[in-house]
Amino acid sequence: MLWKGRRESSNVDDRRGISGGKLAAGGGIVGVIFIIFNLFLGDGNINMNDLQQVIPGNQQEMTSEQKAADDERASFVKVVLADTEDVWDKIFADHGETYSKPTLVLFRGSTQSACGAASSASGPFYCPADNDVYIDLSFAEELKNRFGASGDFAMAYVVAHEVGHHIQYLMGTSAKMEKLRQQLSEKEYNKYSVKLELQADFYAGVWAHYDKKMKNVINDQDIEEALTAAHAIGDDILQKQATGTVVPDAFTHGTAAQRMYWFKKGFETGDLSQGDTFNSDL
Repeated sequence: MLWKGRRESSNVDDRRGISGGKLAAGGGIVGVIFIIFNLFLGDGNINMNDLQQVIPGNQQEMTSEQKAADDERASFVKVVLADTEDVWDKIFADHGETYSKPTLVLFRGSTQSACGAASSASGPFYCPADNDVYIDLSFAEELKNRFGASGDFAMAYVVAHEVGHHIQYLMGTSAKMEKLRQQLSEKEYNKYSVKLELQADFYAGVWAHYDKKMKNVINDQDIEEALTAAHAIGDDILQKQATGTVVPDAFTHGTAAQRMYWFKKGFETGDLSQGDTFNSDL
């Protein structure tokens, strides 16, 4: 993705130099892996207070090289956020609406959100209670080293997916999901929750469609990087890695094939009317 020297969003709350300080220590790496596998790209409907006891007590000081790399990642996601603002501004305006922009919260280790405690172990997530997207930038390294999803556009896909949850909030989809949560069993509700995640993947694809059209900063390799990331964090892939088995009833975001399908559909069509994941068998 061509991003250096371009506009960075100002809707950013950079807390990387601030310690969260409210998460209990003692969970160890097993707890961290469990949270990553089960809450990756969280939908904001998850109670983030469940993340207690997974964060080590102390963070190591970053070297100058590590800090420079972290600052570069911060600049990149700010540019991506700016692009999501431009794209969704246009889409909403074309429909006679005004786009209300989310804030991106950058943190290191842990912080607090209106949805509860946030940590590097939780993975990026959107909190509908404060309309903020939360990202610990170390997740970019997780994508590359743990999930094998390299390339800057893998992280752009993550940001666009979380902004997709904000779009669902603005469109009233999140509110409908909350009503369903109160009416359905956990097993039945979970099926709808997966559909919600797949729609956020579709919206990420829609963003990429218009970003390429409007700015010409995305190429075919970028889309392949996004699809590789979508495949790598499919529930079936993650479950096989974690336990060696696949349990569909425990899915949270959809299979690798589903995530790739919906992102690609959004990218190829750019048509919001084709993103009804709730009434699709895919």
